[in-house]
Amino acid sequence: LRVAHMTLSSATPASIGALQQVLLQSISDLSERGLLHAAKWSAEQVAGMSPNSPAESVHIRTDSLYDAEQVKYALAKSYFDLKEYLRAADVLKSCGRSKSVFLRCYALYLALEKKKDDEAGDIRDRLCSSSEELNAILREIQPFCVSNAGSKPDAFCLYVYGMVLRDLKRLPLAIQALGQSVQLYPCNWSAWLDLATLCVKPDAVHRILASITTQDFVSLVMREFFLAHFELDQQQNHASLDRYRGLSNIFPQSTYLHSRIATAHYNLRDFESGEALFAELHERDPHRLESMDTYSNILYVNMNRVQLSNLAHSANITEKYCPESCCIIGNYYSLREEHDKAVTYFQRALRLDSRYLAAWTLMGHEYIELKNTPSAVEAYRSAVDVNPRDYRAWYGLGQTYEVLGLHLYSLHYYKKATALRPYDARMWCALGATYERLSRTDDAIKCYERAEGNNDREGIAVLKLARLYQNMGDGTRASHYYTIHLARQDEEQVEGTDTVEALIYLANYHKNSGRYQDAEKYASRLLDFSGKEKEEAKALLREIH
Repeated sequence: LRVAHMTLSSATPASIGALQQVLLQSISDLSERGLLHAAKWSAEQVAGMSPNSPAESVHIRTDSLYDAEQVKYALAKSYFDLKEYLRAADVLKSCGRSKSVFLRCYALYLALEKKKDDEAGDIRDRLCSSSEELNAILREIQPFCVSNAGSKPDAFCLYVYGMVLRDLKRLPLAIQALGQSVQLYPCNWSAWLDLATLCVKPDAVHRILASITTQDFVSLVMREFFLAHFELDQQQNHASLDRYRGLSNIFPQSTYLHSRIATAHYNLRDFESGEALFAELHERDPHRLESMDTYSNILYVNMNRVQLSNLAHSANITEKYCPESCCIIGNYYSLREEHDKAVTYFQRALRLDSRYLAAWTLMGHEYIELKNTPSAVEAYRSAVDVNPRDYRAWYGLGQTYEVLGLHLYSLHYYKKATALRPYDARMWCALGATYERLSRTDDAIKCYERAEGNNDREGIAVLKLARLYQNMGDGTRASHYYTIHLARQDEEQVEGTDTVEALIYLANYHKNSGRYQDAEKYASRLLDFSGKEKEEAKALLREIH
């Protein structure tokens, strides 16, 4: 009853202090539970209390002391969580602690990114940044990125500093800043990812890791995660797999590691293992979207329309407006040969994330199918801008210029793709075919030999080598490769025009070499075919006998 008669005018310093304590604690409680609007409301009320509050600081259950700047930080963080970046930055304008400066500068950076996305007329324009505004952020955060009076630089400020330097194309300084950031705070995986994107060559990675002197177990584990990610990005898939399997001993239930191992199998073109691993991951975590675009690529390659349809439906229910969902649905429409719809979804993915590499590359493929070569070139170039190590984009550019008949350009891009993926027979076959068109037979032969040495599953290289040596009059080598080609077709139980071609050549070659028994064997097989090949075989057999 006494509570019922209490009025606001009867508030005492103690009761106001208790109210402030409860509201401050509610900010933490509500944020932890994802109730961001309610947390923002509590923060605004605390910030709106009299500056002459009963206590200069209030002790709450988390054992932290809230002073005036911490109250401002709590309010700014509530705005930040709701993507009100400029409001968050404005609240922290007069704050001087490194944590507050970090949040302010990060909010300004994200506001700039949001503005860039909102104002960009074309998707490609979103990859460009305003240098004037970026430099302003750089000047504000720079004092917290150097050692002062015995104090260390702030790891999180260094992270923002590195991102801004990256956008300003000051890459060596960006790498240095991000390297310092991960040394001071190893568990910021976002900093490691940005570092991996900037380190184009392995030498740069080794220099960075050599500069990180921390030798504790946490740093060791984070370095292993980083190296495994970098090696996978560099298409060093076997080395990456070894690292991920080692990390799986520490993190046996990690869905991230599960997805990376599956991706490595995809890169190695082991689609059967990759599909099985991704299917298991999808069953464990059915609403996961991260890396599921790679799963959709495997289903596309395996022509598994039913499973791809199920995955697209699941992604659409989980989060319709998400880059990965759009990419999965785009792949689904591409498999149905509805290329215009596929392009629409890849464009939607890029509006959501202009640096989403997979969408740029896949959109380029769709434009090739639609015979829209200018748009294909633009899409592939954008992919290369996002990640210069994306061999699919370089390969796509090679194919596009091949369609246009610009073989020297095609040669340049195929070389780029081959350098990034030297063990991929498809790259060598494409490069060899381009050398053929340029009448550089010796170079073409070297490429096809590299393709054959790298497990050319389609058997393109062997047949190409046989024909080239035949044209050069080198019967010994031509017969060698025709024999290999024929043996492979027999093993796969496949017959076609190139089977007839190989049999005719080998029958004639062995007849002219005096090996009549071998010649008869190949000529006899030609009797199973109809048409002029059968008549040619009969003539050969008459000559032999």
